[in-house]
Amino acid sequence: MLEKLMLQDKTVVITGGGTGLGKEMCLAMARAGANLVIAARRLKPIEEVSNLVRDLGRKSLAISTDATNTTEVKALFNTVLAEFGKVDVLFNNAGIVREDSAKPIWEISDESWRIGIDVNLSTAFYCSREISKHMADNGGGKIVNVSSGFGFRGGRDNYMYAAGKGGIVNLTRAMATSLGKYGITTNCIVPGFIPTEVTDPDSERAKQRGRFIPIGRVGKPSEMGPLAVYLASSASDYMNGEFFAIDGGGLAGGIAPTLHAPEIPLEI
Repeated sequence: MLEKLMLQDKTVVITGGGTGLGKEMCLAMARAGANLVIAARRLKPIEEVSNLVRDLGRKSLAISTDATNTTEVKALFNTVLAEFGKVDVLFNNAGIVREDSAKPIWEISDESWRIGIDVNLSTAFYCSREISKHMADNGGGKIVNVSSGFGFRGGRDNYMYAAGKGGIVNLTRAMATSLGKYGITTNCIVPGFIPTEVTDPDSERAKQRGRFIPIGRVGKPSEMGPLAVYLASSASDYMNGEFFAIDGGGLAGGIAPTLHAPEIPLEI
């Protein structure tokens, strides 16, 4: 069984891999034997992670890429194929919580909507479209999308992120039913509230939100690693179109992810 979890000499491309959950997934897959190509707009963070991957004895490239730009997406995969000759696994991890602060729907600009949808949804489509024919010609591959609990429920004044991550859910289903015949599986990770350096794990908000999660705490970025390894490995070969929530029971518990809570105690 442990052999099935090894990623020895697999080539993994991941978007948004320079910080937070993406960084932890990169390091976990490198420890399992994968070579990593890390893509994001900011070069410095992905270069730092790429160096950490190399320190683990694996090959790694950091490629500055705006995954909302199809020309840059094409250049990304041309570089990867020239360097490694193949792509075994694609992780569509790029995303932003919101382009700016929460606001009523009537105050959201066309530009804010476009950026939010492009980053949270279109990037996954563009990258998958670009590399799926290569995977099909090679006899198969794995695509892993990253959604959110907000992909399954609404949130207060949360439009672009919730709509984009909801789109990821059905994009996963469409890809799974369409690409499976080519040996390509498509699955989706659904993280709950897992604070990172971006969302401040030591903030009072993070501590308070943990009280409403059934497991009694918020998540840790390192907990994403084993799940990423599993979905990239042959251990998950019969998984297709599945959603893997890693949220301490948040979706089951139902209250904290919506940002709604009773204003007065309820007597039942």
